[in-house]
Amino acid sequence: MKNYLKHQQSWQRPLKGKASLVNKLVSVLLIATSTASVLQAREPDSQAHSALEYRDLFNIEYAANPTMMPDGKHVLYERRSMDIMTDSQRINLWKVDLEGKNHLPVLSDTKNHYSPVFSDDGRKLAYLSSKEGKVQIYVRDMATGNTARVTDVSMSPSGLRFSPDGQHLAFVMFTPDKVKPLFSLDFKPKEAKWAEEAHYIDQTLFQRDGSGMKRPGNMHVYIVPAIGGTPRQLTFGKYDFASAVTWSKDGSQLLVSANLRKDSDFDVFNTDLHLVDVNSTEITPLTQFSGPENSPIFSPDGSKIAFTGFDDNGKSNQITQLYVMNKDGSDLVSLTSDLDRSVANINWSENGKGLYFSYDNKGKKHVAYVTLGGKLSILSDALGGQSIGRPYTSGDYTFTKKGEVVITRSTGDRPADLARVTKRGKTIPLTDLNSDVFDHKTLYKPELMTLKSSVDERELMAWIVKPPQFDPAKKYPMILEIHGGPHTAYGPEFSAEVQMFAAAGYVVLYGNPRGSTSQGEEFANLIDKNYPSQDYNDLMDMVDGAIAKGYVDENQLFVTGGSGGGVLTAWIIAKTDRFKAAVVAKPVINWISMIGTSDIYTFMTRYWFTDLPWNDIDQYWRRSPLSLVGQVKTPTMVLTGELDVRTPMSESEQYYGALRLEGVDSALVRIQGAYHGIAAKPSNLARKIGNILAWFDKYKETKEQEGE
Repeated sequence: MKNYLKHQQSWQRPLKGKASLVNKLVSVLLIATSTASVLQAREPDSQAHSALEYRDLFNIEYAANPTMMPDGKHVLYERRSMDIMTDSQRINLWKVDLEGKNHLPVLSDTKNHYSPVFSDDGRKLAYLSSKEGKVQIYVRDMATGNTARVTDVSMSPSGLRFSPDGQHLAFVMFTPDKVKPLFSLDFKPKEAKWAEEAHYIDQTLFQRDGSGMKRPGNMHVYIVPAIGGTPRQLTFGKYDFASAVTWSKDGSQLLVSANLRKDSDFDVFNTDLHLVDVNSTEITPLTQFSGPENSPIFSPDGSKIAFTGFDDNGKSNQITQLYVMNKDGSDLVSLTSDLDRSVANINWSENGKGLYFSYDNKGKKHVAYVTLGGKLSILSDALGGQSIGRPYTSGDYTFTKKGEVVITRSTGDRPADLARVTKRGKTIPLTDLNSDVFDHKTLYKPELMTLKSSVDERELMAWIVKPPQFDPAKKYPMILEIHGGPHTAYGPEFSAEVQMFAAAGYVVLYGNPRGSTSQGEEFANLIDKNYPSQDYNDLMDMVDGAIAKGYVDENQLFVTGGSGGGVLTAWIIAKTDRFKAAVVAKPVINWISMIGTSDIYTFMTRYWFTDLPWNDIDQYWRRSPLSLVGQVKTPTMVLTGELDVRTPMSESEQYYGALRLEGVDSALVRIQGAYHGIAAKPSNLARKIGNILAWFDKYKETKEQEGE
């Protein structure tokens, strides 16, 4: 809850605007998105307006996972926030009508309630909740409000789906394997205190970022009676059935996606669609493409199956298409073959004549509708506001019986609220979750800057965020912030990091160099087997474009980026000395040592390189920032989560040690309790931002210094 310092007293602060009927919930943080425009920022109308502060990071909320309720008049959604007392995420379920009125809690307390799904007849609501400790499945009778706990399982369920008759729930859940150690001591005296048993590992992918060491076991499919009972396991073996499941029309089968190949750890994309017989548990394969087939859903009449996927061509970035076929696998057709963008979040229309889906285009997330004949209509380009730390594209949607859409909407200077988009394109706000935090703050929306690459004249997109009380006649220090991936995209989104940098007096520049998504497959694959490369030139072109506007002090430039952006930051400071200081966050420094220590090493060797490092060490080394560390003169901080196994801490330690050996002014910051996603805890997001700004401020010229 917001301002949870006084525990339950935090409920007393009222909401503003359309949410004034209820008391305001908690705060929040998670990951990044897209959808602002180049609108003029609000100028402060009094001294009461102030800049964003670190304490505000604990008070941010956003909307997620909207779902139409059975009455067709209300939207159920996840209201996400952070508990300042436990430094953890809070998710509650709220509803609001399609006019933005009657904004009320459905399940709202100090526990998490999320992933709601309604039965086909609308009489039951299933959801996940931690209200009794471990996450369990609960079912609520919509007429009476009576709620029953359905499961008593030791692992967390996910992917809930009601059977067509509403009598059962299907879900997926991690199922541990009982693995006997290769060797163990058998003479330990009773009550003796020994070191724990050695961990014997024979899995190829034995760790996962976000969870650490991966215990033996796999994700499997279960069903359980909707009135409660013992879950029955339907899939078995050393394979992961990790996607959401969908029921056949008659309820006799479940449609799932899984990679059942023996070499699945080395062929990570190659998932196929399978039908699982609910009674016999027999599995029947439906597809066998070279790439992934994911997110399968039956059409309303059960005659067709829609799914996403692509034929694997070995490129580091590949376009995911929307496919439809008959339920037996025949008459396969792509509905988005002419759309040079990856699709996601597919949903059948109620009449089964087409599908809704989302995709990224030029830094903005869109929601669209396509008929079975392939006619595509864009319904909105304003999804976003859910990536709180950095300005990545993001966003959820649902649709009404009239064909309107309800989206998580970002305006660029606030996190996601719900909004309804009419068929004529009018946007009607439904929630106002953050006016109490932002109405008295001065924030500038991201401003679009387009330019041509000096390498090949391709169009580049970047955004600039100005500091509060901005004066175009003055000169400001500037921070270049670089996204990760590298196959991801930034957009005109709210970003706590960017806004906090701006609040500290910096102009902030970020953009999408070659390799970024949302500008087509060819643009993304300009760095295929060639990263880092001319993406460096694109970023320098963006810096030059910002300087040309006249309000950036070219003698006070700073640079930072995380993950893939950390790679590029380290690359940049080896290529140029134009930056006063740098923060290299969670980087890959040495591609050779990265192989075998990261949790995605089988993917990287196959899609980012042409051979294994010991067969062709040169291509790994020449693309490693460590190979250029002798050229670095820029004061550099290295910052990484202590638990990160995506870009392991050993990468940062190597770079820090090399910088010290080269005599470069440097520091190492280890964010405790953090995996690759540092923003998962608001305190760690604040620490990340604070350390970056402290490092930059150390080298920023003040007026006193300028006068010396």
